[in-house]
Amino acid sequence: MYCNLYGVDVSVDRPPTRHRLLTHRSKTSFIRLRLSPVGLFSATKSARLKSLLLNAFETNSPKFIDMPNKKSNRRSFLVTSTLAVAASSLTLQSKSAARNSASDQQLVSGQTEAAEVGNQVLDKGGNAIDAIVAAALVAGVVAIPSTGIGGYGGHLIVGGLPGGKVSAIDLNTAAPAAMRENSFQADENGKVKDAVNNHGWQSVGVPGVLAGLQKALDLFGTRTFADSVQPAIRYAADGFTVSKGLAVAFKNAENRFRRDVGSAKLFLSQDHTTSEGSTFRNPELARLLESLAETGNVAPFYHGEFAQRVASQSQANGGMLTAEDFANYEAHVVEPLSIQWNGYRVHTPPPTSGGLTVLQVLAILNALGWPDKASSPEIELVEASRVAWSDRLASLGDPKFNAIPWDRLLSSQAASETADRIREAIQGGAPLKLKSDGRTAGGTIHLNATDKNGLTAALTFTHGDGFGSHVTADGLGMLLGHGLSRFDPRPGRANSPGPCKRPLHNMCPTLVTRGDQVVLAVGATGGRRIVSAVTNVLARYIGQGESLEKATQHPRIHTEGDLTITVDAKLPNVQKLVAFGYQVSESSVGSFNSIERKPSGEAVASKR
Repeated sequence: MYCNLYGVDVSVDRPPTRHRLLTHRSKTSFIRLRLSPVGLFSATKSARLKSLLLNAFETNSPKFIDMPNKKSNRRSFLVTSTLAVAASSLTLQSKSAARNSASDQQLVSGQTEAAEVGNQVLDKGGNAIDAIVAAALVAGVVAIPSTGIGGYGGHLIVGGLPGGKVSAIDLNTAAPAAMRENSFQADENGKVKDAVNNHGWQSVGVPGVLAGLQKALDLFGTRTFADSVQPAIRYAADGFTVSKGLAVAFKNAENRFRRDVGSAKLFLSQDHTTSEGSTFRNPELARLLESLAETGNVAPFYHGEFAQRVASQSQANGGMLTAEDFANYEAHVVEPLSIQWNGYRVHTPPPTSGGLTVLQVLAILNALGWPDKASSPEIELVEASRVAWSDRLASLGDPKFNAIPWDRLLSSQAASETADRIREAIQGGAPLKLKSDGRTAGGTIHLNATDKNGLTAALTFTHGDGFGSHVTADGLGMLLGHGLSRFDPRPGRANSPGPCKRPLHNMCPTLVTRGDQVVLAVGATGGRRIVSAVTNVLARYIGQGESLEKATQHPRIHTEGDLTITVDAKLPNVQKLVAFGYQVSESSVGSFNSIERKPSGEAVASKR
């Protein structure tokens, strides 16, 4: 068990496995203190503890100390750990007495192992981009169902740049040059025979994750890729403990893994253990990452042996990828979109990100005077979301291939006209006549990072659905995302497939600023529910003036344009939604996480 107690990081270990919770039934145990040199401390009754602490504080770097606990019972555990807390609180220069210290003003939030590594980077002097890149690389090893360096991609947004500038990076997948709008031979309902657009090599585009992370380091970071990738290499080589949830995910995916040589080798062979409590190692992935580290950047992944190996396997298994597709891939710097509401400005990457839909909903709510002037706040939120989703599915795609009607979607006039339509619908007692496409999507990892200088970043990246394509580049240990599944497989649509085209996705990493200062970095996981999770929280935080924690904990609503809506448990006024004509079901609406920068400079994480 690991926690930070006013400058003293305490973890309780039971040999030989680290990071396990000690119980009163343990026969051999010790307390491990990770101590930072935050200053001297007052006298304590424990001479042994005082001696250990003084020894640790003689150095300038954190240090681990093992405290034997020979009589390992519940009482001795509580006494020893209480002494650790007491010692930490007795430092003359404790964190509680100096809330504006650098460590309070910098933070990484998101996937557990990734956030831990990111925070270590910040502690060692790295900036927010250094931290989020290192964290992302670790998440790409340990969060196997959700993302990886073979994941199809995502978007990153960064603020706190000179002059208050906000920038973004598009690391979304690109379709092979051989792709055509009718490549999947979908029927009129968008169904594809054998779901080859969703699973298998035909669903794989060029992975954008590594190119995007390298671009972020080159533009905004201070560390090299070689430094940033070291923790990920260790996790791949040394392994990590398989949780119950991950073990279940592995089990559920076994049938699809068996259909692919690389996946069967990685997940089903005797060399790899995927049961709960076992250690999962990926030495082939470790060697791939080590090779990139030796080069110092990700160029060999896109130009050379690795690209050729993936392309050859794709071609041999009915896919369309070529080495040229890899060589032609580039992560793009893109200008974020933004709107203003109640003194805040909300920034998010443009399509192919899902953020435009978030901004459109917020703009409509602003035009409605939500929630103060709302006769039915929940219904107005649903109807605004339905309109935005209907526009999204009809009009949005890769802006390099489609003319996106920006004015119709984000202008104040368009928002006012939509607000009038919603008011009329509510007065008439029936929802607007809109529809969805009935498709679903899940998966994904979201990370936030902020540093002592105010540089702040939010990154969402993914395989797509759990385990993405379910195929693995044999010999590289690299599971591949199914980015091509994010196209509408029917020809003649804004998000239809096409050569080198990037599919529309749901990820929407978002920053909120006030003046030139970033106040929020937010994002979510959960497929299409990402958009709703981010929208719901920001609407309550900005529109209603709730605290971030209260806005985050409030039950959320999700819709994709039709009359079917999903609500979190304990949402108030559900019967009012049913009476208005919605088909309501109860389920979790995304997993939201954020970092808020307080006026004092303190960085605080919130999630649900």
